[in-house]
Amino acid sequence: MGSIARTTFSRSATEGVSAMRLDRVLIVGGGIAGMCTALALRHRRIAGEIEIVELNPKWDVYGAGILLAANALRALDTFGLADRVIAGGYPSPSTILYAPNGVQINELVTPPIAGTSYPSILGIARPVLHRILQAAIREAGVRVVLGVTIDAIEHAGNHVMVQFSDGREATYDLVVGADGLRSKVRRLAFPEVPPPRYEDQMVWRYAFPFRAEGLDASWIYLGDPKVGVAPMAQDAMYMFITEGAPGQPLRFPEEQLAEEMRKRLASYQHVPRLVALAEAMTDPARVVLRPFETILVPKPWHRGRIVLVGDAAHTLTAHTAQGGAMAIEDTVVLAEELDRHRELEAALAAYVERRFDRVRRMWEYSLELCVLERTHDPRAPIESPKLMAAATELAAQPI
Repeated sequence: MGSIARTTFSRSATEGVSAMRLDRVLIVGGGIAGMCTALALRHRRIAGEIEIVELNPKWDVYGAGILLAANALRALDTFGLADRVIAGGYPSPSTILYAPNGVQINELVTPPIAGTSYPSILGIARPVLHRILQAAIREAGVRVVLGVTIDAIEHAGNHVMVQFSDGREATYDLVVGADGLRSKVRRLAFPEVPPPRYEDQMVWRYAFPFRAEGLDASWIYLGDPKVGVAPMAQDAMYMFITEGAPGQPLRFPEEQLAEEMRKRLASYQHVPRLVALAEAMTDPARVVLRPFETILVPKPWHRGRIVLVGDAAHTLTAHTAQGGAMAIEDTVVLAEELDRHRELEAALAAYVERRFDRVRRMWEYSLELCVLERTHDPRAPIESPKLMAAATELAAQPI
């Protein structure tokens, strides 16, 4: 077994009291939540050695887009990355709603978070965001081990013993499960938690290497299925289509994905801009088809010296565009509470106390929107805007 990790204490720069400093921290998962955890800890100088293990040996990400609301950018700004991320994406100040025949119904202007200069919504390609975070990780001197995950985890006194899939063993002061929806950390440390639930709806995404003329805001077409188009950069955008699929997720051979996605646009044959985009949708490698699956781990999200962040603790549907934001906020709050407390248990408890109700409410809003859409509920035209307004108001609140 590796050397024993020890928890020491130093003077807190924020409160002037004796604060925790962790000698060794392991972060399982090298996605948004994992990298932001490392950056938030490094920014506050809480941890000596920070190690990320990531199962994907290429450390890459699928090539669709992501919408980051202003609260995500506000959180990124706490460790100095907001400007880089904004520069890599495309601000989208509003969402324009269209009827199935292409006639504009409304324009929803997303209000900015009070007192900030962040865009209300930023569209950005996932690979671009990934590369920005990776560059920051390298600059911060965080150790990254690829092609590896954990096989076993066990508490032993004031540290955690971890056995890795490559046969290595080591000890840590803190283990952070940032390994997503199908978290191995969650399965090992919280075996009583049920697996994620499929919500009977799929989302298709296609990344275009150009931006449609006039696409300065997100477009949403409220037909069956619902179609959205969002800018990601001056020369990039992506389309998403949500489709009900009761019982079990849809699956197709990769070579059929572009053709199958085009079929979903058949009901929009009288909307010229969507017809043109369907014709440009030819590369199956640019299609990402995913089921909407959810999980909300009950309190607490920590057990001993093991804690969950991001999708490992709570996976939302995409209907509020808040999944990434909630994960990034988790990492900021976790670092703040570790910096604020002398005792690890108190810090982790305070982290969950600050996060749980906010995340639960956003999770519920997302799920309600998913159900209204999936079931073609006649209340949707009235209730969906109310839920989106409530989610926006919640996102604007301090974390």
